[in-house]
Amino acid sequence: MARIKIKSPKEIELIRDAGALAAETLIRAGELCKPGISTLEIDHFVGEYTEKHGGISACLGYRGYPKNCCISLNEVVCHGIPGSGTILKEGDIVNIDITTILAGYHGDTSAMFSVGRISKEAQELIDVAKECLETGIEAAGKPGAKYLDIGGAIQGLAEEYGYSVVEDYCGHGIGRGFHEEPLILHFRNRELKALIEPGHVFTIEPMINIGRASTKTLSDGWTAITKDGSLSAQWEHTIVRTKDGIDILTLAR
Repeated sequence: MARIKIKSPKEIELIRDAGALAAETLIRAGELCKPGISTLEIDHFVGEYTEKHGGISACLGYRGYPKNCCISLNEVVCHGIPGSGTILKEGDIVNIDITTILAGYHGDTSAMFSVGRISKEAQELIDVAKECLETGIEAAGKPGAKYLDIGGAIQGLAEEYGYSVVEDYCGHGIGRGFHEEPLILHFRNRELKALIEPGHVFTIEPMINIGRASTKTLSDGWTAITKDGSLSAQWEHTIVRTKDGIDILTLAR
């Protein structure tokens, strides 16, 4: 595992500023998730709101990604590209993933939204996925916690409910860079033996599937879907380890 940078108090506050704007944008984008709206319209809002408040949409142009945010529906695990032809309909579940750059620092967060009335099965998945995020955060804040404890806690909870944890994508360190060390695995592993130290800033963003964990990427080179067509849900926060535990940096003000 590569050396993990310890962020200074000033850097942490700058990441918190970026995270707050990302969180505020996410809440407002979620309010648009109603039947009949296209994901491109939501993406336009994200770009305009971010720019209006002095930020930059980190996704736009990142490794060639064409939009301001990722919007993933139903069986889409992550990296769904917003488009005019993708129209939300009653019963859809939607993940919106926003990363904002403000004053040179990144804040990264995502959440699930329901379009009208959704099935009991979908609601239970959304709730458990959120609990998996919270469980991972709690594990990261325990005294003497190691990075591998995050994945163990998340997978243990997901399996209690009969769900699977996607292994093809992970969380990451964040700061001036969009993706920094360390990688955060959301499943049981023996690789991430490093201690989580005060000043470490990273994302936890588990992707939880009703069916199998395997995914495939569509021909656009970005959109990842469940291989078996089952529903997937994800929540994400950017957090910092402190001497007292965990501080969430992607909270709206």
